[in-house]
Amino acid sequence: MSEAQRRDTLLRTIELETAGLQALREALAGDLGARVLEAVAYLLTLPGRAIVTGMGKSGHVGRKIAATLASTGTPSHFVHPAEASHGDLGMIGRDDAVLALSWSGEAPELADIIAYTRRFDVKLIAITSRPESALGSAADILLALPRMQEACPNGLAPTTSTTMQLALGDALAMCLLEARGFSPQDFRDFHPGGKLGARLKRARDLMHGAEELPLVGPEATLAQAIVEMTSRRFGVAGVVEQGRLAGVLTDGDLRRAFQRGIAMDRPVTEAMTATPRTAAPEDLAADLLGIMNEKRITSLFVVADGRPVGILHLHDLLRSGVL
Repeated sequence: MSEAQRRDTLLRTIELETAGLQALREALAGDLGARVLEAVAYLLTLPGRAIVTGMGKSGHVGRKIAATLASTGTPSHFVHPAEASHGDLGMIGRDDAVLALSWSGEAPELADIIAYTRRFDVKLIAITSRPESALGSAADILLALPRMQEACPNGLAPTTSTTMQLALGDALAMCLLEARGFSPQDFRDFHPGGKLGARLKRARDLMHGAEELPLVGPEATLAQAIVEMTSRRFGVAGVVEQGRLAGVLTDGDLRRAFQRGIAMDRPVTEAMTATPRTAAPEDLAADLLGIMNEKRITSLFVVADGRPVGILHLHDLLRSGVL
């Protein structure tokens, strides 16, 4: 097989799978879309969990769909259909719903799960390309996929079909996410580890508390403010009047003050920045890192109702793994 033929195979595979996704998009604009919205409405009020199942490659896709649902606000887990026949049917409760995947709709391993849902009146949502199949005929909500050519030249290896199944699962999960109003904070609760968890941390998670704040009053002299700056490790001092942050003194403020001839015994208010950039406790760490880089600042006071409650240094953000 020549290199040119191999390249053609690569391109043909992507073209066929793209055609499958395009057909899925068109179907979602019609009756399939209406059925998916019906499934979304049911799952939004489901007191139990979405139990995903499938055999073979459909099972692998099903595991991913279950993981996506679970991480985006819809309680879900995967039940292997063969294991279900040997006791795992007990993992499916009467308040649950079953989301079953089978391109042909005739996987024999699904028979016991299908029968179980009919016996105990568990809602069955089916993703299949054959509405007339055993799975399609039994479904309460049928999500019928367009029957498209597999990218496999033998028409055997699931390729286009699994791409379409996965895309529909993602669409279903994202629709549920938005309908639930699933927020970045919710997402962080389910993803506390790794870089994603770090980027979703808030200022309040990383800030130094009130006992570490470098603060002076408006009556303090410039010399006294410098002492407060150097006694801490943030390179700034906050100026507080009646408990509220009135300004910030930075290294840059000091250089400009000396250039203007402001003496060390003058009030700090003559040198401070009166409208400093600050952070709120709920601000995302990733957003604050962008602000610090853009404004070329290394510290931010965290303020609630005008009162300083913490301070955040650039090094705190970098240590947290935001980058």
